Amino acid sequence: MNHTKTNIGRRVIFACALALAITAAAAAGIGDFIIPGRLSVYSGSGMPQFPFFTLEAVDDKSVPVFSDTGADGVREFTACAKLFGLIPLKNVTATVYDQQLVYPGGMPFGVKLHTQGVIVVGVSNESSSPAYNAGIRVKDIITAINGKPVNTIEEVTAAVEASGGKPLDFTVTRGDSVYTFRVTPIFDKTENKYKAGVWIRDSTAGIGTITYIIPKTLQFGGLGHGICDVDTGDLMPLLTGSVSDVTINGITRGRIGLPGELKGYFGVERMGSLLANTNAGVYGVLSSIPEGAMSEPVPIALRSEVKEGDVVIYSTLDGNQIGQYAAKISNISRSEGESKSFVVTITDPKLLELTGGIVQGMSGSPIIQDGKLIGAVTHVMINDPTKGYGIFIESMIANMP
Repeated sequence: MNHTKTNIGRRVIFACALALAITAAAAAGIGDFIIPGRLSVYSGSGMPQFPFFTLEAVDDKSVPVFSDTGADGVREFTACAKLFGLIPLKNVTATVYDQQLVYPGGMPFGVKLHTQGVIVVGVSNESSSPAYNAGIRVKDIITAINGKPVNTIEEVTAAVEASGGKPLDFTVTRGDSVYTFRVTPIFDKTENKYKAGVWIRDSTAGIGTITYIIPKTLQFGGLGHGICDVDTGDLMPLLTGSVSDVTINGITRGRIGLPGELKGYFGVERMGSLLANTNAGVYGVLSSIPEGAMSEPVPIALRSEVKEGDVVIYSTLDGNQIGQYAAKISNISRSEGESKSFVVTITDPKLLELTGGIVQGMSGSPIIQDGKLIGAVTHVMINDPTKGYGIFIESMIANMP
């Protein structure tokens, strides 16, 4: 009898242990799915809560508990997610934001950008192009010739024309790699000069909208996406850039298949300098607060606070005054690094009448929800100009230089 009870007891213990293990494994799998690799919290608000899991800061000398990310009021630390507070599951990066206030933008600005190196945007003829035959391709960035840095079309042209047909070593950046190609220019009898057989670009200019301004430093972020080369589609590497005031003097309404645009001209007054061109926006420093900016700053919202529903968009469309327009957001994606964070649908009758929806030049227009700056308009949907995409303000601030 005792032997039977012992066996039954062992089976009960084994069954309980097995059930606990299965539950733990299931919880771990669910936890790995529901706990993202990156979390965002406000300073002093404590860690987010998850069922069955606790988050504890990692005290590891190889990973500083706090490190400066370069953005004002932003810090990072590593935390460990533990099942039932005991079993380590995964490490996550927690970004801590001070509950900072920013001026929302909405005013247009002009950007003049000069590239670091020159971008190859085409070849004259693949079969006879010296550069192409040497290995240079469209989207490559030429940074030096014979060891001398080049950043303008004029510098490249001068080096090629002065070669006398002798080989030149082109230093080229392609993605994360650097190559050297030996190019032998050929003499063009029509133009009576030596050529390398490539078309290149060294600058661009355009109009966008400022998203936010930091009161203490006058640093700003705008566009909500990077400035890309019109031919290659790649992000243009920034060497120098300036920001100018812009006067909007016309609107081309958007329609299905053809995005509209804001038309304007650059003013003579320089507003500031451009510091960075990233996939999350362009950044710089202003010389002063632009006219028409809101007199009172507003708080930012973390991505976890953003919800589907009504929002207000600030943008300058007519009369060169910042207008406030009704819209809705939906399809929120909280994935890390997602540049198209949610869908924006324009509902304001006046905005729809003026523009047909979202148009080029509105990129960067700040989006306000419940009195907080949650993000910016970034793209328009080609098949429906009343809709577009937006980026979280958290993503923009995290990419500030």
